[in-house]
Amino acid sequence: MKVIPVIDVLNGIAVHGIRGERTKYQPIKSVLTKSADPVEVATAFEEHGFTCLYLADLDAILNKSPNFGIYTQISKKTDLKLMVDAGITDISLAKQVLDAGVHQIVVGSETLTSINFVKQAVTAFGENKIVVSIDQKQGNLLSASEEISSLDAVSFAKQLTTAGVHQVILLDLDRVGTEHGINSEILQNILDQTGVDVLVGGGIRSLTELGQLKTLGVSGALVATVLHNGKLSVESLRDAGLL
Repeated sequence: MKVIPVIDVLNGIAVHGIRGERTKYQPIKSVLTKSADPVEVATAFEEHGFTCLYLADLDAILNKSPNFGIYTQISKKTDLKLMVDAGITDISLAKQVLDAGVHQIVVGSETLTSINFVKQAVTAFGENKIVVSIDQKQGNLLSASEEISSLDAVSFAKQLTTAGVHQVILLDLDRVGTEHGINSEILQNILDQTGVDVLVGGGIRSLTELGQLKTLGVSGALVATVLHNGKLSVESLRDAGLL
């Protein structure tokens, strides 16, 4: 299992995400870097030994204005494997994002309008290029599609595997930035009932919890707050083999 740092980008800068309340997000303050410039933050993550990066482009998700320049600069200035959620709902945008140097596109259930699009994306780009984020808020599956939002997370995960998806992210927006821990019950059900590769995000708080996730068979953990505030040190992650 690897720890994958997260950058939330809003108005072109890296912000601190808390509970999905995006109007309240403020520029990050971090022990790892003095900058809130996404490219400089990404560079700092690489310098500290991380090899992957998850970028949530809130400008794209909220305002349909993807930060292609940021993707390109990160891909040119670092060797990080960049995963990007840019509110992708069509093949053309997916191709543009990948062409900007992105390693994997993240299709968030929040903006997803149909599972059929997921099938099209897997067919067009291959299963290794598509990750679907199972976005939850207040215990419900978050989606632009009523059909999808009526499902529970496990049922949705099963449909995704049928659609050819190899990897999913289990993301609880209510827990983002809170250090309240992950929803272990839903995670366990997805692991038990599907064969999909699972990454988790939202609320991760300690090295102990990361060890528990690794034991469960989780392949990656998306982490931001405890990295930036120094409660989770890069040295401890390196010693635990999580970089």
